[in-house]
Amino acid sequence: MYLPAIHGLVHPDVIKCISAFLDFCYLARRSDFDRNTLDALDNALHRFHTYREVFRSSGVREDGFSLPRQHSLVHYRVNIQDFGAPNGLCSSIMESRHITAVKKPWRRSSRYEALGQMLITNQRLDKLAAAQADFIAREMLPPDRGPPGATADDDDDGGPIDDEKVMADVQLARTKGMPTVIVLLHSMC
Repeated sequence: MYLPAIHGLVHPDVIKCISAFLDFCYLARRSDFDRNTLDALDNALHRFHTYREVFRSSGVREDGFSLPRQHSLVHYRVNIQDFGAPNGLCSSIMESRHITAVKKPWRRSSRYEALGQMLITNQRLDKLAAAQADFIAREMLPPDRGPPGATADDDDDGGPIDDEKVMADVQLARTKGMPTVIVLLHSMC
């Protein structure tokens, strides 16, 4: 429905680029793959990479393409062969985790050397979540009790939010002689 709507308004290669990308997306969402489907996936990706050059030549991306999510497309065939069909997997859960583990604790910090404050916030929230699970297991809290401070606040780019509790989901690792590090993943959706 979108391609006919922009037909004639943009360069024909833009339409071909978007069409190839959509073909790739629809093929990648399949739950079953054979050699022909994987070849069609590669063909759609090749067409996408060919026609996306219109964005460079028209001045939209004059410096070229260094986009991690576009680069990750070249790994789909091998990953499908190694691990099976992604079945429409969406990585938006990782964005959600990034918001709760990084953005909200950052807003709660003083913004001066915020990383240490964020780590402490996440550690404390992890301990609260573990205590809550223990209390539910011991029947000291009702099982329908939600996570601490669950709110409908979706403002992830605003200023500090006081008195808001956040479920943390951060893995901390220590290496001898090295400071604490956080590993956060942000992948394609």
